Amino acid sequence: MIVQSEDSVDALFHALADRTRRDILRRVMAGEHSVSALASNYDMSFAAVQKHVAVLDRAGLITKRRNGREQLARGEVAAVRSVASLLEELEQIWRGRVARIDELIAADPQPPRTDEE
Repeated sequence: MIVQSEDSVDALFHALADRTRRDILRRVMAGEHSVSALASNYDMSFAAVQKHVAVLDRAGLITKRRNGREQLARGEVAAVRSVASLLEELEQIWRGRVARIDELIAADPQPPRTDEE
C-alpha cells in the first residue's frame, strides 16, 4: 500500500463522502470534461459544481488543466487505486477478526446442546 498522511486520507474520504462529488468523479474517470459541461448535469449553480471539483482536486482525485477559457478535469487513476488499497487494508483487518472468531468456535470443547438436555 502507498503510505499516505492521515490528512491526505481524510481529504480522500471527505471528497468521496458527497454523492455529487462521487458522480463527478465517475464522469471524469470515464473521460475529460470541462467544468461547465459537468455543471450542466446538476441542478445547482456553476459555482457550486466548481467547489465540488475543487474538493476533488485538493484530494488528488482529479486534475484540472486550462484549455483556452475552459477548465478541463480528468480523473486520477492512482488516487482511486490508493482509496481501493486503503479499503482493502480495512477489509483484511475485518477478515482477520472473522477468522479468529471461526477459530474460537472450532476450538470450543463443549459439544453442541440439544433440546433434550
